[in-house]
Amino acid sequence: MPKIPSHSRGKVSLVGAGPGDAGLITLRGVELLADADVVLYDYLANPSLLRHVRSDAQRHCLGRHGQGKLWSQQEINQAMVDAAQAGLQVVRLKSGDPTIFARAADEIDALKQNDIPFEIVPGVTTALAAGACAGVPVTDSRFASAVALVTGREKPGKSDDAIDYAALAQFPGTLVMYMGVTSAPAWSAGLIAGGKSTDTPCAIIRRCSWPDQETFQCTLGEIADHLHSGSKIRPPVIVVVGEVAREASADNWFQQRPLFGQRILITRPEHQAEDLAHTLAELGADVYLQPAIQISPPHDWTPVDDAIRRLHDFEWLVFSSANGVRYFLDRLFALGDDLRAVGHLQIAAIGSGTADMLAEYHLNADVIPAEYRAESLVASLQSAANEQRFLLPRASRGRDVLPTGLTAAGGEVTEIVVYQSDDCTTLSPEIIEAWDDQPIDYVIVTSSAIARATVRLLGNRTQQTKFVSISPITSDALRELEVEPVVEATLFTMEGIIEVLKQHVSEN
Repeated sequence: MPKIPSHSRGKVSLVGAGPGDAGLITLRGVELLADADVVLYDYLANPSLLRHVRSDAQRHCLGRHGQGKLWSQQEINQAMVDAAQAGLQVVRLKSGDPTIFARAADEIDALKQNDIPFEIVPGVTTALAAGACAGVPVTDSRFASAVALVTGREKPGKSDDAIDYAALAQFPGTLVMYMGVTSAPAWSAGLIAGGKSTDTPCAIIRRCSWPDQETFQCTLGEIADHLHSGSKIRPPVIVVVGEVAREASADNWFQQRPLFGQRILITRPEHQAEDLAHTLAELGADVYLQPAIQISPPHDWTPVDDAIRRLHDFEWLVFSSANGVRYFLDRLFALGDDLRAVGHLQIAAIGSGTADMLAEYHLNADVIPAEYRAESLVASLQSAANEQRFLLPRASRGRDVLPTGLTAAGGEVTEIVVYQSDDCTTLSPEIIEAWDDQPIDYVIVTSSAIARATVRLLGNRTQQTKFVSISPITSDALRELEVEPVVEATLFTMEGIIEVLKQHVSEN
């Protein structure tokens, strides 16, 4: 538990996580997660939201129906109170909106009784997300000027007669039923008995705003055939009842995205995976991160420091990776130098990603080969290599094409290890759980080292998925381990991977 000064006062924030999509949380919610000492979260809150939480913060999942222990409301209340009384900042991360069928009143009462300061941060509730993500607007000037949000599951001990279905049947607008899968036969029958037509359009929306969202259309009279205790349509589900559901269609913008529903694993180091993960998610993919290699500083900076002190001895600085750029230049700055130290050097980059990293340091590459591979970089430098002195900042392991080729062309090559590359040996519990629930569709590998490490990391799981390779060199590394990539990028970049993946999914 993080140490807090004794005079600090704790606080509890009830934060809406939104309906599923991690991008639908509010900025205030993100701020509070980043500041939290303790996070108590519903299993329906997107787990990627925990990336906003400090690594030293406590994280407690409050359980999942049918899988392990479910925390009781009393246990949740006590945990919030205990942590706040210890001076900790607590976030109670709740699916959807904290005040809509989320037991917020029970938790607020517990906080008030113990004089605990609290804050409520609203979230996007599923009824509202349905209009945007499932093409089912809950209001429509033609059909519905009012909306009623109704629970299909009452609090234990409360009478089922608390809901007046006869009155709801006469409601002049849209009904949205929450938590109503197992009780669907009862509430649909109650509405029909109250006078609502069996032909009333309904839209069943499962996992709204998630990458595996599903939308089903039926009538009120057919609801009990689709939803019941043994239904194949499992929670989380809402049902929109009313004329607004008549035009609901599974062919909406959300589900029409080119990678919608595809489960994709990125195996790059996490700090390099964010842009690719974001783009894939924008295209509708369900994205998972599992680094196959970990990047760290070299075991010994001495050779690097020596090379930096004698940069005047070189004519060329050649980078074969974005990591090489970052570690080399950061070390140069750490030694008290600045960009003037490399001002006399010509700079070569193996590809656009490496060149982009140089640009972040306000440096332009003089040479970038047409094909982003070591052989092409050697060919681009070959004519100018004779009697030239090259400095190659590189990883602790990798192919020797660059030093061998430049030396053969008459160059004098000095290699320095500016970062350590090591294999990750265990899958994260989150990836194991996700894979066991349903195998990943595609695994993206972006280097030969990552390809080899990924195959070892996944073991027999390699037979349950499809591999996407960034280049022929990476594909060859996979084939050496008897894994055939299903698709290979023609442009050896992240953009190239995305394009061939989109094409493959559309064709299959």
